[in-house]
Amino acid sequence: MLQLSRRYFILLLLALGACAQLPSGTDTRPPVIFVHGNGDTAALWITTLWRFESNGYDRSLLHAVDLRYPLAPSLDAKPQPLRSSAAESMQELAAKVAEVRKLTGRDKVVLVGNSRGGNAIRNYIKNGGGAAFVSHAILCGTPNHGVSDWEESRGNEFNGKGPFLSQLNAGPNEVVEGVRFMTIRSDDNDKYAQPDGLFLGKPGRPTGVGFDGPELKGAENVVIPKIDHRETAFDAPAFAEMFRFITGEAPARLGIATESRIVLNGKVNGMEGGVPTNLPVAGARVEVYEVSRDTGARIGAAVHAKTTGADGLWGPFAAQLNTPYEFVIAAPGHSITHIYRSPFPRSSNLVHLRPADLGKADASAGSVVSITRPRGYFGHGRDVFTLDGKVPPGINPGVPGVSTGKLLLPAGPLRPVPARFNDEAITVRNWPAKDGHVVFAEFHY
Repeated sequence: MLQLSRRYFILLLLALGACAQLPSGTDTRPPVIFVHGNGDTAALWITTLWRFESNGYDRSLLHAVDLRYPLAPSLDAKPQPLRSSAAESMQELAAKVAEVRKLTGRDKVVLVGNSRGGNAIRNYIKNGGGAAFVSHAILCGTPNHGVSDWEESRGNEFNGKGPFLSQLNAGPNEVVEGVRFMTIRSDDNDKYAQPDGLFLGKPGRPTGVGFDGPELKGAENVVIPKIDHRETAFDAPAFAEMFRFITGEAPARLGIATESRIVLNGKVNGMEGGVPTNLPVAGARVEVYEVSRDTGARIGAAVHAKTTGADGLWGPFAAQLNTPYEFVIAAPGHSITHIYRSPFPRSSNLVHLRPADLGKADASAGSVVSITRPRGYFGHGRDVFTLDGKVPPGINPGVPGVSTGKLLLPAGPLRPVPARFNDEAITVRNWPAKDGHVVFAEFHY
């Protein structure tokens, strides 16, 4: 088992990256398909794809699947509206592999999955014929031995003694011959690899799962200290391990190389009754504004505006390098959602947007403002995070387990609301809840 220092990686690889040049010419390396986790979206892989591109990986070889119904049902064998079984997720992944193989002309692909995405990868390789088409499988924070072994949840996809994981883990090795496997896990900071049932709503009850639950017999098992469940896939040290495992070389840089011409696009993804889907939303109005870095105030009229069609696409939009933008999504049946997000260093077609809804308890607030990091959680003592100068309530101590913090602000005129996560700052505006607005400061690095 390989123990790695996060700080060591960052210092070493950033030093190497200072003199790195992007290679030119045709990339002969295998295509890589990234598979998101439970309830998530392909958009979480943007910074990982940018890091691959910044180390010379051809953009045309990097793909991410957006599973239509990303949430698992309570019982894998019992259909549940707006959710997908393990078999259905595997079928979508198999279709994506066939599509990428045809598009690239390559015989084999690399599969990289976060959390539940690793379940789909393992299922495809072992039970869906994927062993013939996959060279490497990288499983990041995947609960390979479950999140618990409790009897009452035996039919759940994430039960370590349930039928799904039991058949995947049967045999002397837990991998499939002919495919190279690597797992990436935290030492003890992954909320879904805990011996105590706190994050499953049953504090004090043993889960039957240890910190090493994501490891597999027969795989290369990598441990990166203090990263959280999502950072096992989306943090820079995790990228460094992926790149090394695929190419046999350390990446030249962890930082993201900038592009002079940036074109952005993505889908407006659905939300039905509080359940996220990755189905495209038609009829959503998306407006993009350049805003002041210091005050969050708009600088002029919208620089882009579009009402989505059946494909849900809100772009393309030609963005300016490292310029802060406000995205406003007005989708039928949802609150007007304002997303102020980290500036863009490179192009992407994975800038997916999801409308939000005001909670019943939030409707009486003057404004509802949240700080969020889609690629990780907030860790007290590990991270610095404030919203309007305060640490938002509801973010648990100990193992990082929450990716969003919310403030309910009193009514008042529009004003700057500063948000901070470690060394990055975003300033939003306090749009009024009485008019159906919700506001997010969204951190991506």
